[in-house]
Amino acid sequence: MTSSATSFPDPWPAPRALHPLDAVVEVPGSKSLSNRYLVLAALGTRPVTLKGLLRSRDTELMMAALKRLGAGCESLNDDGTTVCVTPPVHGAFHGNVTVNCGLAGTVMRFVPCLALFADGPVRFDGDEQAYARPMQPVLDGLEQLGARIEYYGERGFLPFTITPPLRGGEDSVGSAGDNGSHAAHIAIDSSASSQFISGLLLVASRLPHGCELVHTGEKLPSMPHIRMTMEDVNRAGGHIEMPQPGHWIVGPAELALPPEVVVEPDLSNAAPFLGAAMIAGGLVSVPRWPKKTAQPGGLLPALLQRMGASVSWDGKPWPAGSLVDSDSNGSNSTGFSDDAPAAATLCVIGTGVIHGLGQYDLSAAGEIAPSIAALCVLADAPTALVGIGHLRGHETNRLQALVTEIERIGGTARELADGIEITPVAKNQLQGTVIQTYADHRMATFAAMLGLVIDGIDIVNIATTRKTLPDFTGMWMGMLQAKG
Repeated sequence: MTSSATSFPDPWPAPRALHPLDAVVEVPGSKSLSNRYLVLAALGTRPVTLKGLLRSRDTELMMAALKRLGAGCESLNDDGTTVCVTPPVHGAFHGNVTVNCGLAGTVMRFVPCLALFADGPVRFDGDEQAYARPMQPVLDGLEQLGARIEYYGERGFLPFTITPPLRGGEDSVGSAGDNGSHAAHIAIDSSASSQFISGLLLVASRLPHGCELVHTGEKLPSMPHIRMTMEDVNRAGGHIEMPQPGHWIVGPAELALPPEVVVEPDLSNAAPFLGAAMIAGGLVSVPRWPKKTAQPGGLLPALLQRMGASVSWDGKPWPAGSLVDSDSNGSNSTGFSDDAPAAATLCVIGTGVIHGLGQYDLSAAGEIAPSIAALCVLADAPTALVGIGHLRGHETNRLQALVTEIERIGGTARELADGIEITPVAKNQLQGTVIQTYADHRMATFAAMLGLVIDGIDIVNIATTRKTLPDFTGMWMGMLQAKG
């Protein structure tokens, strides 16, 4: 079933689940992987064909940005999920252009790093909401590499222009302060977002002598996303080591992804659908769930199992009480045997209970916090999700937004210094109302989850889900209407 989110009224009446679910949900490609592969392909030395690429607002913004900088992005099939990326001639990106970042964190924090290798200044702008998203750490890093930043508003935020160290060449890039003969040294505080580190790691191999990158803050959110970046760069021929947490050494290298790369499904985007099985009861299956993955969403099966779901992969029970481990390459491993398939169907069955988590550190997968929060509203005990203070700097202040909307429906929640505490109330105390989404796709899916069991939930701007799920409403209705 396909339908456009824009064809629905605003606010959109969230549908109730009228019976237990029995659905197979095909989740589109990972946004995080799609945009990393697009950047690495543009940094490479040969054309790369990406298969299973997510087509959503964030990836459209990334491809438009790369085209502005001189790379080619050509769709090879009808739905646009197979794309050939061609690097710019001689690896030099175009300057004297403006890049629209929209509200895409990966665009506003990854693409400015490409401006180091442009042949002229590059201006960056975006949506009004993007002006509130922090940018200072990655821009500090670029200044340490010799770039100049001109701001048109508040320092450390969009809009701004980046002038590379030397127009028309990269020989001087990264030479500031190192006499041009040693690895560049970059020190930034990436406490607000792992994307600052990832943006610099993606381009560091192109520096003449590589670089040493140091995180100066006390906490570093979403290490799985950084491990994902490391794995992707190394797959492209780079060499990144992390001798200790918060310290990376990147050797100079010519990057080239394999000629063909397949993008995994977006496991974090599977969270609302898998969570729906726990809320409504029944079964939701997601095909092509990888045995090993660098995605933070790889933590979902063990987490949902801990909350009371019955979980299986490739027809086998998920290892009881297990947490996903990280292997030496930074990938999350399910713990299944080496001879198990590379990917198989993940099944989640609602058992009629949703357990609270007590205090739970979700720093490794903060992006799934809204979906987990929806489950916690309906759980049998309180939950304090901690390690996610950085969510205040996402598309909106997600912690504040979650507390506001949970209280709006009659629930109880409060912000913590580093997270959110949710105390369940009786379901008959929860009431339907209009839920705001704050131009945040994950707040929209959070509201849809609650709408499965609360009458009268209306969601403002459901179309914001196009950021990472171009047809969320069609997928959601399809899940509810499926009959096995």
